[in-house]
Amino acid sequence: MPLHIETPLIPSRALSRHTGKNVWLKMEALQPTGSFKIRGIGASCEAHARAGKSRFISSSGGNAGIAVAYAGRQLGIPVTVVVPETTTARARELIELEGADIVVHGATWKEANALALTMVDASSAALHPFDSPVTWAGHASMIDEVVRSGTRFDAVLLSVGGGGLMSGVVEGLRRNGLGEVPVIAVETLGADSLAQAIARDSRVELDAITSIATSLGAKQVCENAFELTHSHDIRSVVVSDREAVEACFSLLHDHRVLVEPACGATLAALYRKDAALASFDSPLVIVCGGTTATLEQLQTWRAALSATTR
Repeated sequence: MPLHIETPLIPSRALSRHTGKNVWLKMEALQPTGSFKIRGIGASCEAHARAGKSRFISSSGGNAGIAVAYAGRQLGIPVTVVVPETTTARARELIELEGADIVVHGATWKEANALALTMVDASSAALHPFDSPVTWAGHASMIDEVVRSGTRFDAVLLSVGGGGLMSGVVEGLRRNGLGEVPVIAVETLGADSLAQAIARDSRVELDAITSIATSLGAKQVCENAFELTHSHDIRSVVVSDREAVEACFSLLHDHRVLVEPACGATLAALYRKDAALASFDSPLVIVCGGTTATLEQLQTWRAALSATTR
């Protein structure tokens, strides 16, 4: 049995009425780890376990780190997660809850990752948060499930950080004969590495991540994600942090599910009726989830963002 579950695919009456479209929600927030990451990370961990690896090393203080920790516990393999100093107390708590060891190092993920790589030896495996073909293939399973359900959709909306989810979704579309279906890739301003790469036609690296949506905080998208902007119909949308947070509250009101701003970014494109949606009738929305934001944290962000925009 895989480490992930088949998540519900539900029609959103609230968003359908709001947008005038048939909106479908793929509820990845309901995975055991709270996000889609367990699909690809779980597949990678299982592959490493079959290869005889006896320890997993992760360099993510967010959803990927939680997924590695969960997979390690399920497979009976010890896990070390190296997190940057900016990792929230909530994220550390969730990683430790799964029984993983935590090492705090560096101001950014890049520094944490550099240390994590030094820990890898012949008996251990490094789990990259988003840049791995095995991980992308695991993420593609969400599209397999949608297709098996018989649901028809004409676009996929998703959030982009490092590009692992987008890479997996495109792989899922292609292996199901849906390579012509466009992907609407949503980011928050201040974590918009894909949007800037598209604008410059170069895989640029951001100077810093200034968005609160830290799960989208890859300064540079993976090479595969950038290449997809030339080989697949990828349409970039950028929303504000405030829009992403408000979308989290709207989803909570409409569907009683709490997600973090990295997921709220995609939902914001729907709630604001973004022009990128105009030509589509039945969008499929990847509600990617995230467990590192609590209701109290969202309320704090809302108050702070409201104050700065007055």
